[in-house]
Amino acid sequence: SGQSCIGVQRIIIHADIYDRFRDMLVERTAKLVKGDPKDRKTFIGPMISEKEARRLHGWIEDAVASGATLLTGGTRDGAMLDATLLEGVDRSSDAYREEAFGPLAILSRFTDFGAALEEVNDSKFGLQAGIFTRDIHQILAAWDQLDVGGVVVNDVSSYRVDNMPYGGVKDSGLGREGIRFAMEDMSEIRNLVIRRL
Repeated sequence: SGQSCIGVQRIIIHADIYDRFRDMLVERTAKLVKGDPKDRKTFIGPMISEKEARRLHGWIEDAVASGATLLTGGTRDGAMLDATLLEGVDRSSDAYREEAFGPLAILSRFTDFGAALEEVNDSKFGLQAGIFTRDIHQILAAWDQLDVGGVVVNDVSSYRVDNMPYGGVKDSGLGREGIRFAMEDMSEIRNLVIRRL
């Protein structure tokens, strides 16, 4: 159905632009068309199974019951789950701690860049992170401090091109995807050692 396992799940926004960004994102997210993935107008297709949609819907309901604010979405019909945005999510909840593998994003605000990096690292997963900045010092700090497989500057964390080494650290996998790595995986590496007598 065209599911993507690399969707953005946490969006950490500077406090100076948080409200404006949140409102624009909610407005756009609410307009996303869900339905049959064969229809070109569809942006949100079904999750891989109804069981998985029930799981993620349960995480959303639990987060709201624990004090999170549902900004948009949050409804399910079979395997279809609306694109959902939450804010104020408790950091011990499954919606925050686990990989959603579905149309859920959590918004939070920051004022200190170092604290934002710590929030990214507050996870057992570490696929990729995207940061938006013109400050080379912030870029280098993110590169040095983030425990992720890749840092994307001024684009979303789900950005990838087949020829780049793509993969994560921690519980986000082992090894890398990409043409070179696929060729190596499908090759039989041999070794010949000859000692001259």
